[in-house]
Amino acid sequence: MSQVDIKVLDKGFVRLIDHMGSDLSVVNAARVSFGKVKTTFEENDALLVDYLAAHEHTSPFRHTALTLHVKAPIFVFRQWMKHRIGSEFNEISGRYVEFPEDEFFVPEQFRRQAKVNKQGSEGSIDPAHQPRALESYLESCRGAVAHYKELLGLGVCREQARCVLPLGLYSEVYWTVSLQAVAHFIRLRADSHAQWEIQQYAAAVRAAVEPLFPVSLKALLAVPKG
Repeated sequence: MSQVDIKVLDKGFVRLIDHMGSDLSVVNAARVSFGKVKTTFEENDALLVDYLAAHEHTSPFRHTALTLHVKAPIFVFRQWMKHRIGSEFNEISGRYVEFPEDEFFVPEQFRRQAKVNKQGSEGSIDPAHQPRALESYLESCRGAVAHYKELLGLGVCREQARCVLPLGLYSEVYWTVSLQAVAHFIRLRADSHAQWEIQQYAAAVRAAVEPLFPVSLKALLAVPKG
């Protein structure tokens, strides 16, 4: 299998490592109830997949799996790791490795706090304030990393020194997940109400997964939100 590697934000990525199954796997998982197995995916099978998704007969979609290697800022993973059902995460550990100096997310622009959606953002701050916002942001991140390196130099253990690092620091995970759980993640995190940064990851996940399960993913994403 050729590796799919999608760049996200300034230093992140979504990388497809492995997968199990296809649209045909979903169909056969459903048809086994009738003692039937197919070897090719046909037009009427797409109708069955649509029926399964529309009527929430979701178990056949869980007879699939994908493993993705993801590099993202910690604040993105804070949201991502709420998706626990049908998912498994293994993350790089600051107890075992020393974080590099410039591995933190730097926004291209700074957004205003939304007036209606209290947890979200909208538009950009005053253009005249963008340079100072960036300067302040970089000062904070670089200062935190400098203190982290200083603590390590003083002999402080990695598991304590890492506590000063910023939420914008990049981390890495392996994410193994069923197709149903992938669709649920995309539906929630590609939504316009989700934070912009995680929307970019949801789009990348979709781009990595869709070629493998085009019919099934389309069917799952077409179901209206409950």
